[in-house]
Amino acid sequence: MVQERYILAIDQSTSGTKVKIINKKGEILTKKFLEHQQFYPNPGWSEHDPIEIYSNVRDLLNEMGRTTTVDTTNIEALSITNQRETIVVWDKETGLPVYNAIVWQCRRTADLCKVLKNKGLEKVVKLKTGLTLDPYFSATKVKWILDNIDGARKKAKKGQLLLGTIDSWLIWKLTNGKVHATDYTNASRTMLYNIYNLSWDDELLDIFTIPSSMLPEVKFSDEIFGNISDLANLRLPISGIIGDSHGALVGQMCFEKGMVKSTFGTGSSLMMNTGKEAIKSGKGLMTTIAYAYNGEISYALEGIIHSTGDTLKWIKDNLGLFDSFEEAEKMATSIESNDGVYIIPSFAGLGAPYWNPYTKAAIMGLNRRVNKNHIVRAGMESIVYQIRDVIELMNQESGIELKELRVDGGPTTNKFLMQFQADILGISVVKTNVPELSSMGAAYLAGLGKGLWKSIEEIKSLDYFKYFFSCEMSQSDSTKYYQEWKSTIALMINEDQINTEENSFSLNKEINKVVQ
Repeated sequence: MVQERYILAIDQSTSGTKVKIINKKGEILTKKFLEHQQFYPNPGWSEHDPIEIYSNVRDLLNEMGRTTTVDTTNIEALSITNQRETIVVWDKETGLPVYNAIVWQCRRTADLCKVLKNKGLEKVVKLKTGLTLDPYFSATKVKWILDNIDGARKKAKKGQLLLGTIDSWLIWKLTNGKVHATDYTNASRTMLYNIYNLSWDDELLDIFTIPSSMLPEVKFSDEIFGNISDLANLRLPISGIIGDSHGALVGQMCFEKGMVKSTFGTGSSLMMNTGKEAIKSGKGLMTTIAYAYNGEISYALEGIIHSTGDTLKWIKDNLGLFDSFEEAEKMATSIESNDGVYIIPSFAGLGAPYWNPYTKAAIMGLNRRVNKNHIVRAGMESIVYQIRDVIELMNQESGIELKELRVDGGPTTNKFLMQFQADILGISVVKTNVPELSSMGAAYLAGLGKGLWKSIEEIKSLDYFKYFFSCEMSQSDSTKYYQEWKSTIALMINEDQINTEENSFSLNKEINKVVQ
């Protein structure tokens, strides 16, 4: 009798951590979840407690090991997919962070990015990393920690500090400090890694004044990174390390050039597989490593949207306009149109294609007819308009006319959102019965490394049940909605440019307020 084999998968996201057991059929047999706290110590700042994140991972693994009915001796590996760009700096002697993890959403280094741009350094950053010089990415966050936390730079120069995205932090903790490593996808998001010659870049390290001794080793996702310590009798190799958006590209089985997926989470990432070719964008898209396994690198074009699911969470938690997302969907469908109401959800500035860290969020077009249903609907619609912004740019820069968009993430259960997406894009939107595919991609890569699956073709044969949403709206209505969005966001950006000096957050004034 052939024994069943499994992958134990960690999905560490912006809002919390899930641990799942996945079998060879690509089925999630069990799942456990813990939230972690969000910290906003100043306007535009966003932090997590790395100790809390690791404690949650440890507790979930222990609980899974104790309670699962699966024979844990048949678990092949532990895979990790993680929120990207969020960075941790820690003391390798004590194992303690020198400061909270600075989250990808955090805008505290916007002024620093502006200074570096004024020095003409954005060109070299883009040329080597494929990334825009923006506080979204990790490098300026590390520099901020070294410059503003007492003793941090001195320790870094002595080789006492390490840095890493969340995957690196978890690997280091799970191996009791024996392994300091990351994969190619996460490295490519730090703004310190040359994605063309595949190495940490000395010139970039000099620009951001970061010692090379802090950096992790970079590995292919399907390699063995190390072995976890004894957690509930789980003694597993760690393999299948990949950033969440890249994991979703694999989980969506977007292995052919030109295939595009959109992951809906706190923010959203649209990623187009460009194969072995790294297409360089000049208009706001990122060139990035799509995935790396079996000794080969594949590239992607990516459009990053800062606030999608987070916009709905803000409407729910901060405005209190609905209690559940099922209720929100009913509210959105209870009205025939948006009545000209648009939300510009730039709570953390604007991402692709605008890349403006200073633009503030706004609700525009209010009139006396407007009620809470309009606000909820406008929040959902804002997600769709931002995705069309990116899709149009992808079509232009790749020369590939998109016919289908594959989607994943919690908000894809919202039928109004998915239908409106198909209507505004004018193409098919395809979702699966597995809403969270980042961890599936990580599990597949771990399984490829361990021989659970023999090839990509075998993984593609698993294929999920698909739901298709086709365009039902008239072209005139679709054009009207989108043009009103474009006019509204242009108004906000123009106003922001006029008032930037008056309204921008002053980094220097806040530095002295940092509480250690």
